[in-house]
Amino acid sequence: MEPSSVREKSKRPGKLGSIDNPEVLQDVPGHVIPILEREFDDFDTESQRFLRGDFPETEFIGFRLRQGVYGQRQPDVQMVRVKLPWGGVSPEQMDMFAQVVETYAPLRKGHVTTRQNIQIHHIPLAEMAKLIRDVSAVGLSSREGCGNTVRNVTADPWAGVCDDEVFDTTPWAGAYVRYFVRHPTTQLMPRKVKTAFDGSPEDRAITGIHDIAFLARVRDGVKGFEVRVGGGTSIMPRVAPTLYEFVRADDGEYLKVAEAVFRIFDRQEWLRKNRARARLKVFVDKFGIEELLNQVEEELKGDWVHERDFDPMQRLFVHDEEANAPEPPASAGSPNGDLSEFEHFVSTNVRAQRQEGYSTVEVKIERGDLTPSQFRGLAQIMRDYTGGYARTTVQQNIVLRWVRDEALYDVWTALKEHDLGEAGVDEISDVVSCPGTDSCKLGITSSMGLNQAVKERIVEMRLEDPLTRRIHIKMSGCPNGCSQHHIANIGFYGASIKVGDKTIPACIPHIGGRYEGGEVLYGARLKLRLPSKRVPDAVERWIRFYESDRTDGEQFNAFAERVGTRAFEDQVRDLAMPAEFNLENMNLFIDWNKNVPFEVVRGEGECAV
Repeated sequence: MEPSSVREKSKRPGKLGSIDNPEVLQDVPGHVIPILEREFDDFDTESQRFLRGDFPETEFIGFRLRQGVYGQRQPDVQMVRVKLPWGGVSPEQMDMFAQVVETYAPLRKGHVTTRQNIQIHHIPLAEMAKLIRDVSAVGLSSREGCGNTVRNVTADPWAGVCDDEVFDTTPWAGAYVRYFVRHPTTQLMPRKVKTAFDGSPEDRAITGIHDIAFLARVRDGVKGFEVRVGGGTSIMPRVAPTLYEFVRADDGEYLKVAEAVFRIFDRQEWLRKNRARARLKVFVDKFGIEELLNQVEEELKGDWVHERDFDPMQRLFVHDEEANAPEPPASAGSPNGDLSEFEHFVSTNVRAQRQEGYSTVEVKIERGDLTPSQFRGLAQIMRDYTGGYARTTVQQNIVLRWVRDEALYDVWTALKEHDLGEAGVDEISDVVSCPGTDSCKLGITSSMGLNQAVKERIVEMRLEDPLTRRIHIKMSGCPNGCSQHHIANIGFYGASIKVGDKTIPACIPHIGGRYEGGEVLYGARLKLRLPSKRVPDAVERWIRFYESDRTDGEQFNAFAERVGTRAFEDQVRDLAMPAEFNLENMNLFIDWNKNVPFEVVRGEGECAV
């Protein structure tokens, strides 16, 4: 908890991004980004102009991206990316997600992303202004959910309740969000900026893969951050190096350093010539972190520093969750015949909070998708058992906070009523994937369909070995890696295999990635392509290979390093052989969850617009 003086000072209304924008800030869960009514009017007006043909498409794309509206591969529909800073969400907001999904989304689902956002797909443009206005009524915002801006700020969903953090970064992440939203420097940068905050040595926010990241540190009793810059995945994976070992938090030095980095980045016109390779990591890779540090130090001598108000206290997000935590229940359920199933759930999905008597419950969200009924069910569970507190995770799950230990069984049974009571979060069956060709213009293959197929195979295998169950599997529909496949123990990204005039949907595997324990390691790419329909077979072979050939207690990555990539390739080399197009092999030429022959159809992605 923050000192009372900080809490009082943080209530003052302030200006965002040091620009003339006197928006009142409210420290209410889920209400982080101030809502501007005029922006909905603007979006409605400009989208109508575009639909009438009065607004050039190239200009309109940039406009709607800054409002968090992204084009899909399907014509005439859009995706909206609703930002949840550090994943925080309230019961009222969960109810609203249910409402807008029912009203506007044909597939009747919302999607939890690896950036802790909620995405809603297939929305006709004419309906989008209504949707973003609807969600604003409960404090939700899509402002700068897309575009070359500071995207949603992610953080450890256990911040404030875990027992291993230096300090809770939530208030400071809130100040960062509020400072940079609609900031003049960060509207049309060469590319987007992804940010993470973490206070734990476990680094559950995976700071190493971010453009800029802040890790909690304390020096001589003063709170501050180690600042890392230049991480990223995609076609040029890099782990972010340290720019500063320590910058102060209380006086806003961390905001000042971040703005200096963004100002330098914004001036790199050479990066704008190829937006596909224009991330901060490219600058750091070319010139080195020492050169960036030199330029930041010089930038901090500029007159602009004196024109800004970096005081974070007026922007801090400070909310006392413990004051609203549930009291002990008058009565509580207990397991009878399902004791072993419940115990398995507790062993994998439940963590004790540092506050005595409370635990967090991580809810496993299949492929990140939630139906309206599940949104509403979670909302009610939050009201009944958590004091209203939950956060999404970078693994596409949801963490319920402040659950009384006595209520764990009741929470589990309530989750099961909505098909959300599955055990095994962050285990081998907790497969992560991006939307792929279900909606993304850049998608090559159906990563969601592959996710389902791999998960079904894993369930069929009935894996009980504890070391095997710790394997993580992720897949992306293209090399860009929205599922973070690079850092999985077993990862895949979408590709293709040409067979005459036909094409097979395929995946390129990675082996040996890591993101746990405060260390990021990118997996080694294998030198083969697997037809997508053979990937479950490959996964099974690699798992059995690991179980049969490992040494006692040897974890998967250690095994992979010892035997080498060639051994993994040899296990599946026959599966990688192209197939002749005939009646017997027809299935290989059709992607998962599709019913027509596969072809590579990629539009121009809008991330780099």
